[in-house]
Amino acid sequence: MELEGLAAAEAPRLISELPGINAQQVLERDARTTSPSLPRAYPFVPARAAGSVVEDVDGNRFLDLNAGIAVTSTGHCHPRVVEAIQAQAAELIHYSASDFYLPIYSEVAERLDEVAPMSGPVRSFLTNSGTEAVEAGIKLARWATGRQYLIAFYNSFHGRSYGSVSLTASKATYRAGFAPLLPGVLHAYYGDGRDMQMAPGSAGEGFPTLDYIEHFLMKRMVAPQEVAAIVVEPVLGEGGYIVPPDGWLTGLRELCDRHGIYLICDEVQSGMGRTGKMWAVEHEGVEPDILLSGKGIASGMPLGAMIAKDSKMTWTVGTHGSTYGGNPVACAAALATLDVIADEHLVENADKVGHMLMEGLRDIQSRHPLIREVRGLGFMIGVQLANHDAAAEVEQRSFRAGLLILGCGDDAIRMSPALSFDEDRARVALEVFETVVDDVERTGA
Repeated sequence: MELEGLAAAEAPRLISELPGINAQQVLERDARTTSPSLPRAYPFVPARAAGSVVEDVDGNRFLDLNAGIAVTSTGHCHPRVVEAIQAQAAELIHYSASDFYLPIYSEVAERLDEVAPMSGPVRSFLTNSGTEAVEAGIKLARWATGRQYLIAFYNSFHGRSYGSVSLTASKATYRAGFAPLLPGVLHAYYGDGRDMQMAPGSAGEGFPTLDYIEHFLMKRMVAPQEVAAIVVEPVLGEGGYIVPPDGWLTGLRELCDRHGIYLICDEVQSGMGRTGKMWAVEHEGVEPDILLSGKGIASGMPLGAMIAKDSKMTWTVGTHGSTYGGNPVACAAALATLDVIADEHLVENADKVGHMLMEGLRDIQSRHPLIREVRGLGFMIGVQLANHDAAAEVEQRSFRAGLLILGCGDDAIRMSPALSFDEDRARVALEVFETVVDDVERTGA
């Protein structure tokens, strides 16, 4: 079946046990040869994909609500993205943008300037990944402010390289055994304070979590004039797909302004249209000083970006660089991705179909006490289950039913399909998901 036919094919459609014979061979080789550090959710072995349908090495078809972990924003193997990659690969695969002038590098930077959620001009530094964009943001904030401290949030995920994992606080596993981590990093409570040791209670105006930063951290731990940046996910990703309450990001912006602190918004997962706006911060009209992008920026090619206001990107020649960052083939995919998102109105589709999907999940919740909360924006939807074991069981049984979803937080699963995910696919996903939830409720985790 050609890829265009696969995009429209029936899914889920399972024709073998999972994992099948061919998948088992891959699993056996993988167990012998790859790093044991790689976390795998379930024994899924993809061979090819189109749109929101993925076929494994045994011919089983799955309906994909992962989008390669929120990466294939335009859907798997979108024809215009594939064409752009092929055309660029036939002309120039690589030359280092750190040492020479690649036309396509500045073209991507120009396009990011057009869509960035900041008033006034911005500049971009292109990377190979989201975690590298985080690292670049850390370096720029420290260099430009002359300050060393950083504040991040509990439950946040910013990556696994040394600087980014120092900010990450979603699982102790990511940090265990690697100390000492980057010095000068402090953590605060996110959003509505659901993880604070004591219930926030009535706080009148404002947010207890912001009070904690200004009246505890900045009183007991670090003077505000020593803080270079506060790094925040506008919607928590790996930490549970948690949306902060209205006004919280605005309050955080005001706190940063009072003390001359850079606000760095990590939109590696929430950006590129995923929440029904191009950037999640746009839901509240907040302008970051530095914005970090990755994942969906190039529909699956390795690319990230650290985007900063022109007035903030003050570092000088040689202070940062990357041999592969802004690779021409990845840049071509990014330009095609931006074109497809605009031309096919995918941000609007994420808002519309995401709303339908969320309402459908809340309808399922009304019939199934196993589901405790449905939350999110656009195609960034979290479903909180009764406990961790229930969430893990729903994830596993969804895979066995041909539906690809992933866990997040302590007791939730996430749904982050391609921005092109349509209403028909959403209805199928809801039907399969409810069958799985019902099965887990009847038989137990």
